[in-house]
This record gives sequence, C-alpha cells and structure tokens, in this order.
Amino acid sequence: MKLLEYEAKHVLAESHIPVPKGSTVTDPAKLELPAVLKSQVPTGGRGKAGGILIVESQDEIQPTIDKLLSLNIKGFTPKTILAEEKLSIKKELYLSILVDRQSANIKLIAHKNGGVEVEENTNFKSFNATDNPEVLGQQLADHYELPDQTFALQDLAENLKTCFVKNDATLIEINPLILTADNQLVAGDCKMTLDDAAAFRHDWHFEEKPAEANFVTIDPSGNTATIANGAGLAMATVDAAYEAGLKPANFLDIGGGANEETLSRAFNRIVEYKNLQVIIVNIFAGITRADEVARAIVSAKKQIKELPPLFIRLAGTNYEAASEILTKENIVIMPNLESCLTTAKEVIHE
Repeated sequence: MKLLEYEAKHVLAESHIPVPKGSTVTDPAKLELPAVLKSQVPTGGRGKAGGILIVESQDEIQPTIDKLLSLNIKGFTPKTILAEEKLSIKKELYLSILVDRQSANIKLIAHKNGGVEVEENTNFKSFNATDNPEVLGQQLADHYELPDQTFALQDLAENLKTCFVKNDATLIEINPLILTADNQLVAGDCKMTLDDAAAFRHDWHFEEKPAEANFVTIDPSGNTATIANGAGLAMATVDAAYEAGLKPANFLDIGGGANEETLSRAFNRIVEYKNLQVIIVNIFAGITRADEVARAIVSAKKQIKELPPLFIRLAGTNYEAASEILTKENIVIMPNLESCLTTAKEVIHE
C-alpha cells in the first residue's frame, strides 16, 4: 500500500522525524503565504509534471488549487492538496530505507544529491540500518560531507529505522532530505510503501486501502518487473526470472477479476523502479479476461512514455479478442514464459 505524501509525513512526524509545517487544504482562505501546494497522488515525477506549485498571493490560491485538482499525473488525479511552508533550502540530499533481499537486512541508501533529478544519480551509498546509530550518524555525515550534522543524522537514522519497523514498511524514501538555511534537516518529500500483509496488525485509515492485487517489492534496483494472475503463477514467474538470470524487482499477483483500470495502475506503479529494463506479463485468463489485459497493455504503451519492452504470454478466456487487440497495435504475444524470459534477457544491459 502506497501512502500519499501527507500521510507518509504524518507517519514520519510520529517517529520524531522533522517535516515541514503543513496540512491538507480544507479552507483556502486560511492558508499562510507563501505556501507550496502539492498534488497528492501515489506516484513520482510530480514536480516535472507541474504537480507542485508555489503561491505567493491570495488571488493565486484558488486558481492554483483548481489547476492541481484537474492535473492528471501518470494516470492519477488528486483528491487532496497538501499546503506546506516554503522552506529556505541550502542543500538537497537523498535518503531511503528498505529491505535488502540478498542480505536479508534493512539498508539505508544515501546520496549527497537529492531532488527532481535523483534518478540521474550514480554511486548511491548503502549502509546497514541495524548498525550502531552513532556509527550510522558518522557514516552519513561523512558521505554527505556535513560533519556538523553528525548528531542530527544519528537521530534521523535511528528514528527512520524505528519508523520503518514499527509501521511494517517496505520502503521509505525521503527525497529531498533538505538542509535548510538555518541548518535543520527536514523531510521535504516522502514516499512510503507499507506491507499489505501486515494490515491485521494495524488500524490503518489511509486513502488507499490494502491492495486487491498482491504487490511486493523484491529488489527496488531490479531490472525486471513481473505481472501474473494467481499467487502460484506469480511466484513461479518470479522464480523462473531468477533462474533465467534476470533480477526481478517485484512480485505482482493481479488476482481474479482485475480490469483495465487496476492493470493500468499496476503498470504505473511498476515503472517507478529506477533500473527497470523489461516487463514480463504472464497471464492465464479466467475471471480476469485476456481482452481486459490486452486493453490495459495498449493503454500503458500509449500513456507511459518510457515504458520498458513488454514480453507477454497470454492465454485463456477471450484470448482471440486479446490477440486481435494486440495485433492491431503490433504487440507480440509469445508462445510461453520461457520464450518471454529468453528474449527479455537479450535486451538487458548492465
């Protein structure tokens, strides 16, 4: 389950991680100016898409809110607008925490450059989040070249790990982590994903509910995304990708009865993986009809500019209609999963 920014920041604040002063917009007349207005959609790239705007005067507020509420970003239109104080920014950093599948541990990922161009960064530095907080604080301060922030980074690392574990998160990404002009570290933006399987342990009341589709991040740096229907087929698809030498980024069981809308959301979610190079679609249609899957694939190719190559195995209910839909768009259906994986591996580059 992906939290919206205002929800994620509320969770951060509960763990004593500094966030900007702000609230969701209920009465535009009461906004303190200047303010930063942010579209609340569960996807990245809002800044580039025009989903984050600064208002300086009262007469700008309503037109700006109207503009944000009507702006579709990667298939999402907001229901909520977050208004925050305008910070005086000295430096933008990057910090995230996630489960590292290979080491079966929790990792901190850091970069001294954060912000809208973070995907262009290389040489991210990883740290063991379970290390002594004093050691982590020093390591982060050295990496960021901020020796006077050692103690603040120590507290931040410790609180971030506590927040991650307490809330059953699979990813918390603070980008940017802002160093303000008065030398305070503040979470300027936050993406947070919670484990749907842990919902029974929590009294969650977020805008998004635990997903009907079972979506789990395996390796956020993986080069291959997988989409399948049925837990068994989804697990088999991930295992087969590993055996073929690919690096699966996710497990996704779209379940029974998935439609074009839910599949389109899945595609939009998948393409946020930074190192994604191919998508494997392995569907044996039953309740979920093959033609619905085909329409979602066509829609994704039209709406997502940088959609990686798709390798599709599709069979079952309404296959003929699906084949016709995809053939018109010159999209190939492969005969089996093995051929999908073999062909996909040919386009993977390190």
